[in-house]
Amino acid sequence: MDFTKYKDDFTTEATKKGLSNRNIQHCLAYAGVLFSHNVPVIYNPSHLSELVGYKKEYLKKAALHTSYYYRDFEITKKNGKKRPISEPLPSLKEIQIWILKNILENVPVSPFAKAYKPKTSLIENLKFHKNQPKVFTLDLENFFLSIKIETVEKVFLELDYSKMVSNLLAKLCTRDNALPQGAPTSPYLSNLIFNEADAIISDFCKKEKIRYTRYADDLSFSGNFDENGLLDKVTDTIENLNLHINKSKTKLMTPNTRQTVTGIVVNDKPQVVFHKRNELRQAMYYIKKFGFDEHRVYKEINQANYLEHLLGKINFVLQINQKDTEFIDYKAFLIDLKKKQDSKVKKSVPLLV
Repeated sequence: MDFTKYKDDFTTEATKKGLSNRNIQHCLAYAGVLFSHNVPVIYNPSHLSELVGYKKEYLKKAALHTSYYYRDFEITKKNGKKRPISEPLPSLKEIQIWILKNILENVPVSPFAKAYKPKTSLIENLKFHKNQPKVFTLDLENFFLSIKIETVEKVFLELDYSKMVSNLLAKLCTRDNALPQGAPTSPYLSNLIFNEADAIISDFCKKEKIRYTRYADDLSFSGNFDENGLLDKVTDTIENLNLHINKSKTKLMTPNTRQTVTGIVVNDKPQVVFHKRNELRQAMYYIKKFGFDEHRVYKEINQANYLEHLLGKINFVLQINQKDTEFIDYKAFLIDLKKKQDSKVKKSVPLLV
């Protein structure tokens, strides 16, 4: 719907309900600015409740007592450490997805941000850093939890939502006054909040002829440059957002060492690191030599979807390097094996008469 039609429809309905011309014009002025930002018009909490399909009382409770609307668990990271996850309960998650799809994803993020964007793959973050004299990577510490509710509210205020609506939206997207690791809105909000920092860092990099991309909380730089001057610039920029660099993960990589960006080797061509490729290579060797079931028994693998799990890992390798003939063959072998397994399952299921 364009604004002209919205204006006509709103004026007709508002007049029927007895709103004064002054109130109608006030509402339309507010709506017009939101239309210009390509985001939905939300006048107040009651209006938001109608749009998301939940009662206003539910929205208020979810905003005021956020801890009761999440479940907490941990996942194991690559380094063996635990990452705490706060997953919203289904009803709140549905509201957050509405906010993500109808509001946040209509707001553009920096072209230097390569994660959490529709139709953007990991390869977008790698191709800029291939075969460079230096690769310098920085990691942000506690990225989501360092982004506070005031900063989230500012995102909605800058879209020209009212203070009341912006505050409610921010509360629905945060837990304990910060972005929760596990909410569907957190990744895109982090990109929007980092927009200004991306612009400052990228302007500096353009002047110094440095290649720059950011994949979530991983900042990658490549070229021939003074890494100390760059580090000072980035540190000053991100500390204005109350963010800090994880010094233990800062890496400077030269051509005579393995250069990696988000865990992918970029020295010559993008490639999954050797030890991960080798793990898959060994698994495929034993499967081909001894059989799939025998391999699972010997390795004590109880994962029900192990075949699909292997296929997923091989697909990831091929996403990074589509011409990897070795892994193309592995994929074809597993797909054929899966077809045979599916066929056996169908034959073993008795027909219902």
